[in-house]
Amino acid sequence: MQPVMKITMIGTGYVGLVSGACFADFGHDVICVDLDAGKIAALESGIMPIYEPGLEALVGANVAANRLHFTTDLAKGVADADAIFIAVGTPSRRGDGHADLSYVYQAARDIAGALTRSAVVVNKSTVPVGTGDEVERIMRDVAPQLDVQVVSNPEFLREGAAIGDFKRPDRIVIGSDDDGARNVMREVYRPLYLNESPLLFTARRTAELIKYAANAFLATKITFINEIADLCEAVGADVQQVARGIGLDNRIGGKFLHAGPGYGGSCFPKDTLALRKTAEDHDVRLRIVSATVEANDARKRAMGRKIITAMGGDTRGRTVGLLGLTFKPNTDDMRDAPALAIVQTLLDAGAKVRAYDPEGMEAARALMPDIEYAPDPYAVAQGADALAIVTEWDAFRALDLKRISKTLSTPLLVDLRNIYNADDAHRAGLTYVAIGR
Repeated sequence: MQPVMKITMIGTGYVGLVSGACFADFGHDVICVDLDAGKIAALESGIMPIYEPGLEALVGANVAANRLHFTTDLAKGVADADAIFIAVGTPSRRGDGHADLSYVYQAARDIAGALTRSAVVVNKSTVPVGTGDEVERIMRDVAPQLDVQVVSNPEFLREGAAIGDFKRPDRIVIGSDDDGARNVMREVYRPLYLNESPLLFTARRTAELIKYAANAFLATKITFINEIADLCEAVGADVQQVARGIGLDNRIGGKFLHAGPGYGGSCFPKDTLALRKTAEDHDVRLRIVSATVEANDARKRAMGRKIITAMGGDTRGRTVGLLGLTFKPNTDDMRDAPALAIVQTLLDAGAKVRAYDPEGMEAARALMPDIEYAPDPYAVAQGADALAIVTEWDAFRALDLKRISKTLSTPLLVDLRNIYNADDAHRAGLTYVAIGR
């Protein structure tokens, strides 16, 4: 029987909490450390800091089984750890788009100061190439007497599907040239390895780059199909059929070929910027990545203008209802959500905006205090001059379109996610405007 691994997770944000809970569910003994005493107290009371389907139940079950623990005491957290994961935020730095690594470096200093024995420290935060080298240098400066091995282990979790992604990954990337550290990581991921999830061992810098390259490529696919959608509208083609036609090619694949209002969230926007900045620092031009960033920024505002155009070009004093505010369904994350730019475009044009989102209302209110919030989709539509679908929540996929049509002041539905059939909308009495169709 294999020994239970003792794992410490530094940070209880999205990556740290999901990863810690999943490792505990594998049978490992996990301690999650966070400096925010309020967050730790809430977690100990079963209150999650984020919305992620299944997370509350997973955390509760493993706390009850005494496999998952929370503390603000770093020394206690790292005392017996076989592997210490750094899972803190790396937001875009103001001014230049580079990843802000201050939280990562501070975590490295704090860990080194608290350690009393040698350890494997695993960087799970998304960081530019070479960050692991600096983390190792910091830790050796603070604790030169200890043998500390720094490993890169990037995460590939989709918000809204993170637990499934962690437990059934396409791959597990581990960046280290040290045999001892690699063996520790094999034990950490043994439950997945036995299920034939591929472990890809690389050099540390290669692992760091894999994460950024993957996100930049997916962001490019999204941006590509959005531009093809514009062409489809101009020439009279259907972007959904185009996407299916090219996605059936195994070399391309159908994922991330859904036209919409652009990408957002915690990963793609900041990671494409950070990758571009890293390339610039090394005198390399990433023209495709740069074009993706610029096209996506323009896309979000263009979707606001699309709604205005559908309303005849005049929205001053008129009400626009928005369904969905988060950057994607099954999350409460508003970071870089297309809705932010769409709302601002509408407000700039003199429109009044009323909105509803199943999980993102609290976060949205802090970012968009000048719009009205409604309790459900039908309240959003009440007396509005147009209704736009911005986020493809399941709750919006089976609306009573006839009721929507009668509730709207002007029966106009702008579907920025292509979740409805035009014929169904027309039969319900709606003027229907979609993306690339």
